[in-house]
Formats: sequence, structure tokens, C-alpha cells
Amino acid sequence: MVRWGITGGIGAGKSTAGSILAARGIPFLDTDDVAREVVEPGSEGLSEILRTFGRGILRPDGSLDRAALAAIVFRSDECRKQLESILHPRIHAAWTAWLERQESMGTPLAAVVIPLLFEKGYAGDFQDVIAVGCTDATQWIRLRARGWDDSEIAARVGSQWPTARKLAAADRVIWNEGTADVHARQWDRLLAARLGGGDGGQVRR
Repeated sequence: MVRWGITGGIGAGKSTAGSILAARGIPFLDTDDVAREVVEPGSEGLSEILRTFGRGILRPDGSLDRAALAAIVFRSDECRKQLESILHPRIHAAWTAWLERQESMGTPLAAVVIPLLFEKGYAGDFQDVIAVGCTDATQWIRLRARGWDDSEIAARVGSQWPTARKLAAADRVIWNEGTADVHARQWDRLLAARLGGGDGGQVRR
């Protein structure tokens, strides 16, 4: 089975890439979704976070207030590393198990999006690492559209490798500055090259 690891800067379009691949029949796991699952109410992950950061990061319904936690961890390297030490082993175990299940089912290609793929040293787990990129100006426009202020954006962007470094380290690059159609056609070319067909059409399992 071909394993694709997809990474890129925040706001580059990694989740959109997942939608494109899913529409073409490619199994796709977004580790941002896994990160939410491992801190659901009653989970060991949430219990450990509460022991570390206190109950002030809970919503009234008992769920994690991700914005409150982000306000803490993206302004302190020590706190961010504490959170990563709680989350990343659980997330890693989840996507590793998912890939093993895909392989056991005979899936020809499966993709996992991991924002910190290079930072955490996971590149060797994949045949192809594909980085999705855009200009810094576009990245900031997209992140402001999420309602974040400039200090929040700077803190989040600063917690990852710069886009240029990710693109340079990747096996393949998707440049997401144009239209949705241009974005999708780039994935079609990669899929055609990896799985055959050559016409850029949909790939079937």
C-alpha cells in the first residue's frame, strides 16, 4: 500500500485536500479530527490535560474549550510542549493503527494529514510526503477569516516550520493559491502518476 503523508502550514488547505481525495475514493484521515477525539469528555487524554492545565479550560458541558487551551499553549513553549506530550503519542497510535487497517483491507493508497509531520520526525513512515503551500499573505488572510487576531496568528504560525522549509523537505508540493479546480487538478496528476490511468480522472478503489 502506498502511504501518503500530507502536511503544510496552517491555513494552507490540507483539509480541503482531504475532501478532494475522499471524493476520488482515497481513504483519508485528518489528525486534527483525531486530536478532537482523544480529548472527548471521559477520555484519558482530557483527564491528563485537566491535571496539567486545570479545570478552567472546560466548557460548562464538560467538553474541552479549545480556544481557552490555545490561549495558554500558543503563548508558552513549555505549555505547548506539555500539551504535545499528552496528545501526540495518542494521535500517533491512532493514525498508525488506521494505516495498518487500510493495508489489511488491501487499500492501494491511503493518506494522512499531519500538520507537524516534519517537526515530529514522521517523514520516514510514508512513501510520499506531500506539502500543501501558499504565500504568507494568503495564509494570513485565511487565518484572519477564522476570527483570529494577528497575535494569535503569529503564535500559531511560529509554532511550526516555515512554509518554505516544509515545501523544500517534501517529496511533492501542492501550491494552493489558485481556484479550487486548480487545486484539485494538481491532486489528480499525483494520483494518476501513483495509481495509473494517466488521464487525471477519478481514481477508483
